[in-house]
Amino acid sequence: MVITAWLEALQPWHWLLLALLMLGAEALGTGGFLLGAAAAACLLALLLWLLPEWGWAGQFMVFGLATLLLSVAYWKLFRGYNERTEQPTLNDRAAQMIGRQWVLEVAVPSGESRLQIGDTRWRVQTAQTLAAGERVRVVASDGMILQLDRA
Repeated sequence: MVITAWLEALQPWHWLLLALLMLGAEALGTGGFLLGAAAAACLLALLLWLLPEWGWAGQFMVFGLATLLLSVAYWKLFRGYNERTEQPTLNDRAAQMIGRQWVLEVAVPSGESRLQIGDTRWRVQTAQTLAAGERVRVVASDGMILQLDRA
């Protein structure tokens, strides 16, 4: 009975408080998942302010529908915008190595092996055996495996 009385007494500020809580949780790193629900809570605050006699069941039904629609709209319209970058290889060390050239200090057999490049020990793959003293370059990467070829 107490819950029903509380639900019947919902005010616009309750929805605004819910929106602020969801925005705070979104700031902790949910990746956009709670933005639709926060926007829906703001919408409900506005609608309840305009229609103060609106029942709680209708409010929750509209909140659920608005959350669904606004979340889908976010994923369709804005998700790609958030993933665009001027430096697509910023966190991809293997992709940053493509095009790099150096002289081998040790021979590299054909197939897959390991090679020290700078301060990192990389898994490398090559189609032919590369002799020590040869100039090589990274032509591609497959995950964290570097593809080597003669320069």
